[in-house]
Amino acid sequence: MEMSSSGSYKKIFETCEELSEPIPAVITGRIPSFLRGSLLRLGPGLFEVGDEPFYHLFDGQALMHKFDFKNGQVTYFRKFIKTDAYVRAITEKRVVITEFGTFAYPDPCKNIFSRFFSYFKGVEVTDNCLVNVYPIGEDYYAVTETNFITKVDTDTLETTKKVDLCNYVNVNGLTAHPHIERDGTVYNIGNCMGKGATLAYNIVRMPPAQKDKSDPIEKSKVVVQFPSAERFKPSYVHSFGMSENYFVFVETPVKINLLKFLSAWSIRGSNYMDCFESNETLGTWFHLATKDPGEYIDHKFRAAAIGLFHHINTYEDDGFVVVDVCAWKGFEFVYNYLWLANLRANWDEVKKAAMMAPQPEVRRYVIPLDIHKEEQGKNLVSLPYTTATAVMHSDGTIWLEPEVLFSGPRQALEFPQINYEKYAGKNYTYAYGLGLNHFIPDRIVKLNVKTKETWVWQEPDSYPSEPLFVQTPDGIDEDDGVLLTIVVAPGAQRPGYMLILNARDLSEIARAEVDCTMPVTFHGMYKA
Repeated sequence: MEMSSSGSYKKIFETCEELSEPIPAVITGRIPSFLRGSLLRLGPGLFEVGDEPFYHLFDGQALMHKFDFKNGQVTYFRKFIKTDAYVRAITEKRVVITEFGTFAYPDPCKNIFSRFFSYFKGVEVTDNCLVNVYPIGEDYYAVTETNFITKVDTDTLETTKKVDLCNYVNVNGLTAHPHIERDGTVYNIGNCMGKGATLAYNIVRMPPAQKDKSDPIEKSKVVVQFPSAERFKPSYVHSFGMSENYFVFVETPVKINLLKFLSAWSIRGSNYMDCFESNETLGTWFHLATKDPGEYIDHKFRAAAIGLFHHINTYEDDGFVVVDVCAWKGFEFVYNYLWLANLRANWDEVKKAAMMAPQPEVRRYVIPLDIHKEEQGKNLVSLPYTTATAVMHSDGTIWLEPEVLFSGPRQALEFPQINYEKYAGKNYTYAYGLGLNHFIPDRIVKLNVKTKETWVWQEPDSYPSEPLFVQTPDGIDEDDGVLLTIVVAPGAQRPGYMLILNARDLSEIARAEVDCTMPVTFHGMYKA
């Protein structure tokens, strides 16, 4: 669908105020009675401080949104998370802590000597937790991808505590995409220092809520370590795959140049974005490890270069591990296209930029578990339902070619969700996602990964967010439930609303509209 020329999508990248109390929503349709909890969402809400702008989509200060369901009624509430980055920016009326794509200049009040010495203190890493929220034990944390996570009270949206993960486990940071098991066990992955000053990636396990009420974070353990393809340049990692018995880590050619990261920082006024580079010859490395006990499986799985942010699902079937992902073709870093100036441009410009960018594709890779040296040259994948292949080369590498599950020119199915409670790590049928049209979110999509059939919800000048699946309590079918998404419709009388769709066919069940606009949100959760 062609975007209207109004450019109303620019509204989702504008600063808004927090609320002092929840406001009631106007309801159309009927709210399903089993929705009794809260929809929690995170994204940027402050896009400049005084006259200093933030430049990148991932720089704006973290704003937490909440829709509460009660007796068929809905209220909306939002608060800025009182991170160090936010509080200091508000206090000093300037950008104080360097964000993903925005450099914080040294304090203009300090003299040259104190500025010189502050260079040797090292970098202050941001705690701007604008990406996701998830439970650890009984607590809820707002997160980004650094070593800092922020505990929040999900009732009042007050910020309660800043936690430095480096105090508990050997990682430089963790992703905003943990896997959480039924019992509350949390698994996550992060870059770390491996043996002999080389780089590696650690999978970390945090136990469920403790009987003695102690903090599960204190009992974090590394369960397995993945090696890095390049000694001093770890890949950017945004999520990972987990089936019932295996971890899958996809090492892409988007690299963090640590030397650049450490040296350029203090001297030239650089930010995180300046430290990424693409290795144009490396391709993509797939890594496999067993879960319990955690052991790395040393096979050399290789594939053509892709960028990867979101795994959809991962499951085992008959001696194979099936890995479904939202891929971006090629080695260029997609974040290069997410500068706010690009996203706020007029539609013709937005389209022009997206023409140059990597192309999105939903892909299925299949990794064989049982590998014999003598089988080189032939396809090892014997699952009847997929065209994905794995072929052993004479040098011992196993080359993976994917099956394409969904592809449209500059039309991404991104921010994927599934019926996680029942089908995470299992053979499944349906994925739900946010449709990006040249990077602008303009529809909700459902995909049958077995038949490739798709369903779409879309309205003109309406910009939805990641759809979260909530199962009907006694539902039998995988797609027996609803999708919750926040939609911004800048022209409307009530420009922000929560939309409830039937997950079967994406037909509208209800919407809860409020009289205030909302900026973009990335990820979140339904808290029952």
